[in-house]
This record gives sequence, structure tokens and C-alpha cells, in this order.
Amino acid sequence: MRPKFEQYADYQPETFEFSDKKAVEEIISRYPAYGKKSAVMPLLDLAQRQVAKHGPYGPYKDGGGWIPRAAMDKIAEIIEQPKIKVYEVATFYSMYKLAPVGKFLIQLCTTTPCWLCGSSGLLKVCEEFCGVHPGETSEDGLFTLEEVECLGACVNAPMAQINDDYYEDLTPDIFKDVLQALKDGKEVPIGSQTGRKGSMAQNGPTSMADKAKELGVI
Repeated sequence: MRPKFEQYADYQPETFEFSDKKAVEEIISRYPAYGKKSAVMPLLDLAQRQVAKHGPYGPYKDGGGWIPRAAMDKIAEIIEQPKIKVYEVATFYSMYKLAPVGKFLIQLCTTTPCWLCGSSGLLKVCEEFCGVHPGETSEDGLFTLEEVECLGACVNAPMAQINDDYYEDLTPDIFKDVLQALKDGKEVPIGSQTGRKGSMAQNGPTSMADKAKELGVI
């Protein structure tokens, strides 16, 4: 579940301008003149990252990236398409956030492999630590929780994506430590939280072990 897209909510700004004009031009240059509309997805991503980097619109002081309606309207103008064409793309893909989110967007996978490995325990920890349920943002604006489908790291289940990064091989205690570190402004190593390299077996590589040692993987 993700926050609802409300076109005329109070937090929606009246206007939006891209701060990095060269990035916009570079994206547009990837496509032939007659295919400018194909730039809609990278432009949506650029808008979302701009909001995350330069400060949020909306109620959260330390909010994360999301795409205001005015940004979608600006993109429609740039690619010379009706606004609805941009809304259709933005509302279809879950990677685009169309309402304010917290500084840390927690996307917790609860699909079968992660569930079998204990993701329900991670959900409980997140709800208790952050004081939220899926689709909600904590009162301090730091955490937004989403329950999502497979994120493609099944070998290292259970896992969660927080903003752009994967945190894998989680346990309830480890996950609580990760959330506390993020809240305290500390850096948390991404990837496996148990020291596993990539997606190799927990007890080490099962093939090409000599090559792995040679490359310094183990």
C-alpha cells in the first residue's frame, strides 16, 4: 500500500521547475524528436530525486522523494503530451511516490520467500519501532512503511528496501538495530547484514571456491 495520490491536497505546490536543466536536456536527447514522450519515466524519476535532495514539499521537515502534481504537469509540458498521459504512467508504477513520504521509505517484502524466512516478524518490529502501519508515516516524518511484493533478493530473505538500498538477511533484532541507526543519523552497511557476500550460500561458495579466494571475495 502506498499513500494516495491527491491532486488538490494542501501540500501540493502550485508550480514546479527542474533545477538541473542539463539533466532534463540529456534525458530528452536520448530519444528521437518524434519519440519525446518516451522520456516520461526518467523525468518522473528526476523530479522525485530532486524533491528528495532539495527539500520536500508537504508536511515533513525531513521528507523523502515524491512527485508533486505540478511536477507531472511540467513533464507533460516538456514532452508535449496531455497531463493525463503522465498521470497514467505515474500512478501505474509503484516506484513513483505521488504523496509526501518520510525521510526513510521502508519497502518491506512480504512475498512467500521472505514470509517463510520471517518477514512477519520484521513487519511487527517496524510497526512497533516507527509507530506506523503499512501506508503510514511516523509522526516525526522519518519513516514511511510500505508492504511490497518481491524485490528480487529472495536468496537473502528476509529483506527490505530503504530508499535506494537493500538490507538483506534480516532478523527482528538486526532490523531494529538498522532502524535505530538510521534514526540516529548513523551509516548502516547495505546488503547482507550477516556478512554474506552477494548471494552465495551462508556457509560460503559451493562452486569455484578457489576463484573466489583469488578474487578476494572470501
